[in-house]
Amino acid sequence: MESGTAPEKGKIYINRGIFYGALSGIALFLLYTSFYAEQAAAVFSAGLGWISETFGWYYMLATVAYLVFVLYISLSRFGKVRLGTDDSRPEFSLISWAAMLFAAGIGIDVLFFSVAEPVSHYLAPPEQGAQSMAAMRHAVPQTFFHWGLTGWALYALMGVALAYFSYRHKLPLAISSTLFPLIGKRIHGPVGQLVDIAAIIGTVFGIATSLGIGVMQLNYGFGLLFGLSQSLSNQVLLIIAVVVIAAFSAMSGVDRGIRRLSEINMLLASGLLLFVLYQGNTLGLLDTLVLNIGDYLTGFVGLSFNTYALAGEDAQQWKGWWTVFFWAWWIAWTPFIGMFLARISRGRTIREFTLGALLIPLGFMMAWMSFFGNTGIDLVANQGLATLGEQALNSPQSTIYTLLQQYPYVGVTTGVVLVLAVLFFVTSADSGALVLANFTSVLPDADQDAPVYLRAFWAAIIGAITIVLLLAGGLNALQSVVVIAALPFSLVLFATMAGLYRALVQEVDGHRVSNAPAHSTLDWRERLQQSLQRTVQTDSTAFLQQTLKPAFELFAKELRQHGKPVSIETVAHAGLALRVQLGEDLYFLYEARPQPVVLSGGSLAPTQEEASGYQVYLAGGALGRCLVGYLFHDVLHDLVAEYDRFVQLQLLTGEPAPALHVPPPVGVFA
Repeated sequence: MESGTAPEKGKIYINRGIFYGALSGIALFLLYTSFYAEQAAAVFSAGLGWISETFGWYYMLATVAYLVFVLYISLSRFGKVRLGTDDSRPEFSLISWAAMLFAAGIGIDVLFFSVAEPVSHYLAPPEQGAQSMAAMRHAVPQTFFHWGLTGWALYALMGVALAYFSYRHKLPLAISSTLFPLIGKRIHGPVGQLVDIAAIIGTVFGIATSLGIGVMQLNYGFGLLFGLSQSLSNQVLLIIAVVVIAAFSAMSGVDRGIRRLSEINMLLASGLLLFVLYQGNTLGLLDTLVLNIGDYLTGFVGLSFNTYALAGEDAQQWKGWWTVFFWAWWIAWTPFIGMFLARISRGRTIREFTLGALLIPLGFMMAWMSFFGNTGIDLVANQGLATLGEQALNSPQSTIYTLLQQYPYVGVTTGVVLVLAVLFFVTSADSGALVLANFTSVLPDADQDAPVYLRAFWAAIIGAITIVLLLAGGLNALQSVVVIAALPFSLVLFATMAGLYRALVQEVDGHRVSNAPAHSTLDWRERLQQSLQRTVQTDSTAFLQQTLKPAFELFAKELRQHGKPVSIETVAHAGLALRVQLGEDLYFLYEARPQPVVLSGGSLAPTQEEASGYQVYLAGGALGRCLVGYLFHDVLHDLVAEYDRFVQLQLLTGEPAPALHVPPPVGVFA
């Protein structure tokens, strides 16, 4: 089926243009790295060096811009906009949502870096003296910086944009949809396809980087417990085994497979975290956690803009292998995690979504990195465990195992880490396979997922990419590729910001919900006099017959004179709806339903008959105005205002009127 063509109702198709385009790019990469492995490794390394030297400053500024934008839309008037219809609510509980967010967004890397990174920053800091007190204090806040607000802001940005355009405006759940306010229906053409293909390739490389890092840790853990030697051949076998498991998990769907594995991950990770806190210097770890949080928050602006321009060549190299790599890694994962977050976040408001995505993982990451990182630093600095320091610099996959060997129940804790590694590996691979399958499909509904065979196919592709990258040069090649792949996609994120902002301004500023009439032909003294003389209306019949129905009929008559197909329908509970049908799934709807009125004391009237007013509902479930106190001309002017907004949204998104599930009409009288 051609890209952008609406699928037959109820059927799912492969989007051939995007699918084969992405596959071709990946195939060329695999062929190059397979037949020219040494040359590929050299090219990747040179590319990393050039990008770090040339664009390091750009990555620093770009990530700050993403974070500022996410905070702005969260805390501003846009924060109340719901990712879906106004009456939609979240599908998953906060705990399940947080577990899936954490497991997919971080995965096995939290085990890999939790000890190795803080110890490395202590032993080889960018600016402070090695193994100094300043380096010790700076190490964990620096780790927070790489795993904290900045990175999660990228996920939140893409997630909120995808959910907004897909669930609120019924555009496809694809990266190109976020650009609709900028390029219009060209998202269905070559430009949109190119954006989606780039997102898919970047996603594959990002996931492969994470899995390549994780398989080293898996190999080491299996070696400790079962004597499995550390070798490329064993790592390849482990990748194949785990990808097979991930394929079955992805085929079981979000609710049964990914959700359950994510919740198990969170429970095991929390248990291991509490074990280290209890067995270690509990009060000392709690003290340093508070200190680390304070240093991170107070130094956040300085860290965000520190390019180490005056710190020398070693610091510049450190920036490339740490900060620039992490920002590129987060960017490369943004399409994958953004779509997965959108897939599980329908019904939340923008404020709930963004603050949850920023703060929930941040809290856990701070505790995890602080407890493990400070324990590791203490073992190296104060207890003479030089082996741990050497591992942090040369074989980071082994550090968490070495740390746990200093405590009792080492067999149990090593087993827990190994199980966590496998589960994190699986959840990253299965959620990645699900997202890639959805990216390359034409889905009738954003809540539907691609067929199971396509999910299994992408799980296999992820495994193949990981294997080839490992054979092409190990961890260094993986890091280089992800930095290179992320650079062009960072520009797409800026376009996403512009598109989302434009759409939100159009929606929110173009439709301010108010209980006051939009317009009246009476001046303020005449309206006040009318209010003073108004008597209490005991039922809604008079308003319906004398005001609402005549206004609807006059508005419909005017539209019919301009060739518009208009109907006025009575709906359940004495409601009235005006519908302008412009296509099979495109229509303007203005439905007024009677409802109890909230009195000044905050209580509801005892019964609907004693005090009721009409509330307007628009297409997609959006709320309009409450028509209490409205006159004939007020209703007409509000109809015109809503119809004008409908036309503007049609020009902006092309999909202003998703189907609204309302009670069927009782009868049509006009």
